[in-house]
Amino acid sequence: MLAIFGRNRKYYARARALARNGNGRETEVEASFPAGDPCPDFLCVGAQKGGTSWLYRQLEAHSDFWMPPIKELHYLDQLNRTKRFHAPRCRDKCDRFFLEGMNGLSGRSYLDLESYGRLFQHKAARVSGDISPAYSTLNDEIIERVVNHFPKMKVIFLARDPERAWSQLSMGVRLGMISRFDATDPEEVVCNLLNPGVLVRSHPSKTIARWKRYVRPENFRVYFFDDLKEKPVELRRSILQFLGGDPDKPSGELKPHKNNDVGREKLRLSARVRDRMAQFFEKELKACVAELGGCAKSWPERYGFSLLLFFWDLLDDSIDLFFWFDWIA
Repeated sequence: MLAIFGRNRKYYARARALARNGNGRETEVEASFPAGDPCPDFLCVGAQKGGTSWLYRQLEAHSDFWMPPIKELHYLDQLNRTKRFHAPRCRDKCDRFFLEGMNGLSGRSYLDLESYGRLFQHKAARVSGDISPAYSTLNDEIIERVVNHFPKMKVIFLARDPERAWSQLSMGVRLGMISRFDATDPEEVVCNLLNPGVLVRSHPSKTIARWKRYVRPENFRVYFFDDLKEKPVELRRSILQFLGGDPDKPSGELKPHKNNDVGREKLRLSARVRDRMAQFFEKELKACVAELGGCAKSWPERYGFSLLLFFWDLLDDSIDLFFWFDWIA
């Protein structure tokens, strides 16, 4: 897997030289690092195109955090075997040891959570975590294993309304991962929304429900892309406080409202296609109102659905469920 980080092969070679002596044992160089707990303090499990890159940059530049040299580790879903479009950060010994450790893990055919946890020991007394939006697709078995192995780990999810899927399609086309299509044809758009890689990431209500089954309530938080657009200072403060950082400390020169993804080329979203997408995600919008609350309560109205009717549908479903249980009894 060294090819994944082709432009940084020299760092892997140096990391191996630093890390091991002739007998294959760890040298004092690695032992000289201040060791932190061998575990991630948190996971950010999505959503893709929900503000996770913004969050990584805010934490990476903050003195209370040590973030991995790769934003998306993809270990829990792909054992780090994924194509990367950018070379990883490799500015010091901690980064080199981390990258070498990830390279070693990717050669194993099984999920080694103990070794995965040790990757984060270079954080010392700082906070560290794994921001990989693809973890929103993990199944119950993997989630349960991860949470049981790291019971104190916090989990956050950045939720976004159905336009998240449109941003994913735009990114896929831009990177050549999705074939170009007629973005003005609603039915062709729906065909692309049915792409498994898009569809599985487009139901935040299900993702959140899966993770909440295993993560303690005090260790789980949902945040909203809406707040990143409208209240980035307050959003940053809330996330940093939850993760254990000091929100009054700056993230270097980076301001909370700075989002590098804004302005990137996107497919033009017409009103006709947007309406069709709203119909496609109508049930999910309803589910998000119930499961997420918060900003999600405003999503149906944003797409032309009556919020009153949505709440009536939710009440009607609750009444039906009550009578079903009563009938079973």
